[in-house]
Amino acid sequence: MRYSASLLSIFLLVILLLVLSPYPVFPQEKLRVYTLRESIEEALANNYSFKAKQEQVDRAVHVKKQARAEFLPKLSTTYSYTRFDEERTFRSTLMAGGEVAVSSLDNYEWRGTVTQPLFTGFALISSFELAKLGIDQSEMNVELEKLGLALKVKEAYFNILISDKGIEVAESDVEFRESNLNVARSFYNVGMVPINDVLRAEVELASAQQNLVTARNTARLARCSFNTLLSRPILSSLDVQDLLAFKPEKENFDEYVEQALENRPEMKLVNINILQVEQETRLAKSKNYPEIGFTFDYIKAGDEPSVSGSPFHDANEWRATAALSWTFWEWGKTHYAVKEKESVKRELMKTKLALEDNIRLEVKEAVLRLENAEENIPTTQKAIKQGEENLRVNEERYKAQVTTITEVLDAQTLLTRARMNFYSALYNHHLARASLDRALGKY
Repeated sequence: MRYSASLLSIFLLVILLLVLSPYPVFPQEKLRVYTLRESIEEALANNYSFKAKQEQVDRAVHVKKQARAEFLPKLSTTYSYTRFDEERTFRSTLMAGGEVAVSSLDNYEWRGTVTQPLFTGFALISSFELAKLGIDQSEMNVELEKLGLALKVKEAYFNILISDKGIEVAESDVEFRESNLNVARSFYNVGMVPINDVLRAEVELASAQQNLVTARNTARLARCSFNTLLSRPILSSLDVQDLLAFKPEKENFDEYVEQALENRPEMKLVNINILQVEQETRLAKSKNYPEIGFTFDYIKAGDEPSVSGSPFHDANEWRATAALSWTFWEWGKTHYAVKEKESVKRELMKTKLALEDNIRLEVKEAVLRLENAEENIPTTQKAIKQGEENLRVNEERYKAQVTTITEVLDAQTLLTRARMNFYSALYNHHLARASLDRALGKY
């Protein structure tokens, strides 16, 4: 019993040490660090909204297969039963009795039919071409969704980076204000400064601590948004690779506009819409032509369910029919239908011109945003150096008691703002580049 008690004590001691150990006992999952390219690729692979948009392509493919089936012969069958109220008879003077039965009371018929359109005024061809264009249209819609999703991922990515830098700046601000409070208390304790300096330092420290809490929550929310775009669990931990490199761009507006007009899915979509309305016009004109079709029927009949013939029914027979139908007058209905489609085409042509103007404007806005961000980066870098020097001077002056603590706290506030302005300018440059890529139809 004493041996068992000793083993139990050792086991409980080991468990307690494992629980209280500051080091992880079991290997932890490695924190995923995303690059920008990996983020976009995973979003395109997993995002549910993007997957839903891709279903449009599959749907359009099935519509095309339906249109192709209209060219092929159709097979159908019917089985019918007809009961007459009385037998049909024929009065004959040539036969004894005077009346001859010409039908039975019970009549069964099975019919197999093959129908083949021969000419439809080009309606079937136009419908098939429309279905093919529907695939192109859905593919362009997917490209639009892809560009939009890629831009959202980039924005979420850089929001994480800037919020993380906000935490760094806020932590540095809190650290400085804690140190400054200690200095103010030391000076107050030896009678060098009034109590107001200590109170002011305490208020500024509390404000900085609140800013740090806000910065941390902003960073958490940025990661939640990023996870949502990648269809990851919303609270999953992650990190992103920093992009501090700054490379000025050589903008060429005319070249950018040329790329955008060539690559933008919106331009390709409007061109597809124009082709669609041309086919719709051809489809409307098909009503001006007659329709020709071929029908083949194979028939079995009888007065029994087995349809094996009777004195009044052939056991089997077939019929082949070629028919032409033509509705040649509808009081101008077809004419006005064609005019409607021609009006739609003119509308699309004007829409295309308006779209080109809007694309030029979007490109110009993106270029100006990029130029603005490029100019702000060196300015904010210089402001940080000036803010650091300003803070150093005011700290020395405060220690020498030739200035007030207010000047020191104001100098720190200016430095904090300058640091955030630099990171904002840097990541705004990346976002401006992302917006320009979107305007050019790239990601």
